[in-house]
Amino acid sequence: MSKILTPSSGPDDWQQFLADPQKQWRRGYSAMAAALSWEAAQGLPPEVAALLGPDAKLLFAIPEHRVALPGGRRESQCDVFALARAGDDTIAVAIEAKVDEPFGPTVGEWMVGASAGKTERITFIRDLLGLPTGPIEHVRYQLLHRTAAAALEAARFKTDRAAMIVQSFSAKHRWFEDFAAFTGLLGLKADRGKPLRHILPSGKPVDLGWAVGSEAFL
Repeated sequence: MSKILTPSSGPDDWQQFLADPQKQWRRGYSAMAAALSWEAAQGLPPEVAALLGPDAKLLFAIPEHRVALPGGRRESQCDVFALARAGDDTIAVAIEAKVDEPFGPTVGEWMVGASAGKTERITFIRDLLGLPTGPIEHVRYQLLHRTAAAALEAARFKTDRAAMIVQSFSAKHRWFEDFAAFTGLLGLKADRGKPLRHILPSGKPVDLGWAVGSEAFL
């Protein structure tokens, strides 16, 4: 994939970057909701900015940004990757947009009949994020690799901190319990609209949050 980025002239420019542009680009689904939200904001959507800190501002955003992980050829594809500034901090932000779509398999489900590559990947993620040594089979794999993507890009861009934010447009806050299970693994109690902080083994902070997006974009 080219490292030359082209500017967006509106939400429809985001469709081409989807894994399945015809199936995923539909009103009421997360890909289009995120595109409409970010384009309307002309910067950080307010619910995302609120989780990053006072006066948070967008430096740039990339739709469907892919981050390579060890143990296989499939990358972690962030719905939006952004570099933002809040106070004196520069932040690498991975956005996971949701409406009604689930987070996918748990680690336990994903690891059934695991190849050497999957074992390598989950070990890498555990070490990168500093996960506890206990069971993680109940946690959704997508939340782990998306947070890993934020941590890796924070290191690559040498930002002050990383952030993984679920931008949910669901009026029923569907799948929030999965996010809470993930933060609970790190000893953090999730609450909608509340930023949480975990310190990586590298010493870099990673902020986690559930942002409540506007239903106007559905």
